[in-house]
Amino acid sequence: MDCGPKKFYHKHDFNSRDLLETYLSDKPDLVFGDDFLKFPMMNLHYIFSSGFVKGDVLIDLSVGSFIHHLYSACDVFKDIIILKLNERCTMETSKWKDSRTGAFNWRHASAHATKLQGESRLVAGCAFTVHLQGTIRSPSGQVQDKDEQLKTAISHIISCDFENENITHPVVLPLADCISSLWLVGVISKDEDDYIRHLEKISKLLRAGGHLLLMSSLNTSYFMVGGEKFHGFNFDERFVKNALSKLGFVIDYCAVQRRRSESTHIDYKAIMFITACKTK
Repeated sequence: MDCGPKKFYHKHDFNSRDLLETYLSDKPDLVFGDDFLKFPMMNLHYIFSSGFVKGDVLIDLSVGSFIHHLYSACDVFKDIIILKLNERCTMETSKWKDSRTGAFNWRHASAHATKLQGESRLVAGCAFTVHLQGTIRSPSGQVQDKDEQLKTAISHIISCDFENENITHPVVLPLADCISSLWLVGVISKDEDDYIRHLEKISKLLRAGGHLLLMSSLNTSYFMVGGEKFHGFNFDERFVKNALSKLGFVIDYCAVQRRRSESTHIDYKAIMFITACKTK
């Protein structure tokens, strides 16, 4: 599956709905639920609920029209700005935010966010709780509230272009207290220099002392969307850590989960989540 020409996410036609249906839908036979939905949400919930990362403004630069990772963010940040490289992704995200007909149904993700929040409250309220079993079933109203809370927190959905020095040109954004980025840098970068250059442009949107939350698939060379193959830059954990260090970041937290899915849609070996503080 790795041979043959590949398209680039940010340069070629890209169907954001196919990406969601393939990797993040609520289909019972979906194989990527643990890696692409639960693992990011679990780690982001942990980081945000701990109070370690906080502030007023969060900027998100993530692949596709993903928003599931932002359910925990809206408990902390009241101003969330989403940047998109692809017009279809912008339209898909806006359709969900505006509750328009045909929007992707994120109910399974909002329910999982509510469950994580409920588990945290149980642990906080019981000093002797060691392991939580079963599923916490949340009233439908709580799920609806979570959706509305996130939609209210998203203030802008803006197009960006990494060919510009200021990727949001001509818009100048306030420096963010936090930037979240899921899988984007790896799919728009051709090689190591490209990756570091893209990461540096993202870093310029973050204030000193702010945090970068970076989710990556390790050792990925391609991913499939709508029957078409898209490029993925193949890198490992050490490369990302070294790149962050070169750009003045100190890593505060890192979690790696070995691949749990069986599918030829994508060839990653593990999922990695990093929280890093910008020191300068």
